[in-house]
Amino acid sequence: MLQRKLNNADFTVIALYFAAVLAIGIYAMCKNKRNTVNGYFLAGRYMTWFSVGASIFASNIGSEHFIGLAGSGAASGIAVGAFELNSCFLLQLLGWVFLPVYIASGVITLPEYMKKRFASERIRTYLAVLSLMLYIFTKISVNLYSGAIFIQQALYWNLYLSVLLLLVVTAITTVTGGLAAVIYTDMLHTSVMVVGATVLSVLSFIEVGGYAELYRRYPLAIATNISHLSSYNNSNINGFSHSRSNSTCGMPSPHAWDMLRGPTDPDMPWPGFLLGQTPASIWYWCADQMIVQRTLAAKSLSHAQGSTLFAGFLKVLPVFILVLPGMISRVLFTEEVACIDPDICMKVCQNKMGCSNIAFPKLVLEIMPAGLRGIMMSVMLAALVSDLASIFNSASTLFTMDIYGRFRKHAANKELMIVGRLFACFMVLVGILWIPIIQNMQGAQLYIYIQSIAAYLSPPIAALYLLALLWPRANEKGAFWALMIGLLIGSVRMILNFVYPDPHCDESDDRNILIRLHYMYFALALFVITILTVVLISLLTEKPTKEQVTNQILCFFSA
Repeated sequence: MLQRKLNNADFTVIALYFAAVLAIGIYAMCKNKRNTVNGYFLAGRYMTWFSVGASIFASNIGSEHFIGLAGSGAASGIAVGAFELNSCFLLQLLGWVFLPVYIASGVITLPEYMKKRFASERIRTYLAVLSLMLYIFTKISVNLYSGAIFIQQALYWNLYLSVLLLLVVTAITTVTGGLAAVIYTDMLHTSVMVVGATVLSVLSFIEVGGYAELYRRYPLAIATNISHLSSYNNSNINGFSHSRSNSTCGMPSPHAWDMLRGPTDPDMPWPGFLLGQTPASIWYWCADQMIVQRTLAAKSLSHAQGSTLFAGFLKVLPVFILVLPGMISRVLFTEEVACIDPDICMKVCQNKMGCSNIAFPKLVLEIMPAGLRGIMMSVMLAALVSDLASIFNSASTLFTMDIYGRFRKHAANKELMIVGRLFACFMVLVGILWIPIIQNMQGAQLYIYIQSIAAYLSPPIAALYLLALLWPRANEKGAFWALMIGLLIGSVRMILNFVYPDPHCDESDDRNILIRLHYMYFALALFVITILTVVLISLLTEKPTKEQVTNQILCFFSA
């Protein structure tokens, strides 16, 4: 268990941080015109490339990245950094392929764009509901859990009191100020996160003795309590299981310094990553309301594209300020971070599957001096507040414009503003109710949990958005039934994973191949199935009208 606690100097830094956040939120409330739909949900569309890019980065880098990326780095090496570098390219796909079409369409939400493209209210409503579900499964629950890990170990506060306080601050910022308040505070969050995490990274390398020493010592970072697993049959470890690896079983991966690995590697198989994970990630970076909504708030297309370039540059940093420090944490605190005995792990981190998730908090509380620990606590709070604020704002936008607006087509601006704020409060309540659930639904590597859940549900969305832009022949029937088939297949796989979770590494894995198939290969199969379904049904049914495709797809594909 972590022993150090924050002192008065640390609490002073945290208090100053929250004062700055509230001051920025109040400034945004006074400056921004929040009594209109564009003012509240799109910040009046006057934001610059710098503020939007910083907001994209801060909205993406939540507390789950500090806990999850560092934890996966500690467990299996540098491979998890491939997700961050891949996002640099996907952000440019958003800026130079998707954004010109979104902006030309004049939409506020992405389901609204799909409604225009396919003339389908049912597709619009379905995508809005599914997005809200994904927010719960991969964003709200994960952020609350990861934030709770740090708060509990650093402050020993009551879990519910700590998270409730954070949610209240987040809700006040989002509900009152709208997207403008979120973007302005995100600029502060980005600065604090980058500076604080960079300082910790430098101190971590000094503590471990430099990069060469980390390279030498990481393969030797094996907990002594691994001895009871000597009889375990490693022949069960293969490319069909994404969490049954040597690293999960307490042994550092022999490929720890390889970012992309062999086709049967349980952590990062390169064919699965490039062909399966990359298309699935198109949903998050190019078709998710939380990310795209920020770019729609830019004052022009050039500023929106500049923001994706700036955010792409910032996304290189987590490899050096989160993944590598996680590996250092395993070297410095091997017995705790690399714990493998279920009984000992329960004492260390209350998770019998492993304790790699405490890698980052362990570094902060053990090697940072007084005052700087408070800065890093502010970094974690910044990440949590920023991500939750973005989620609540985007969720309220989706609900107000795509679900509530369907039943109240002539609602006044004032009514829509009230509904948006009330739904943000409702999401706060949902987040609180999810606290006891998320403590039991994730394994030893939090970041891998996020990616796997997204791989079960997002490939059909990514495939449909690509076809909507690039293939004029895609019609409503093909799009809708492809989404339904994709939802059925993905939901079955997700439910099976919850019913038959990954066994501990001293237990045999008797699950069938459908469950053990690596989530990246599953994402590839689901992506291909969705495309084939859209193409087949569209070709067998009537063509979409010219009005549906004009200005809704890339100009050189337009009729």
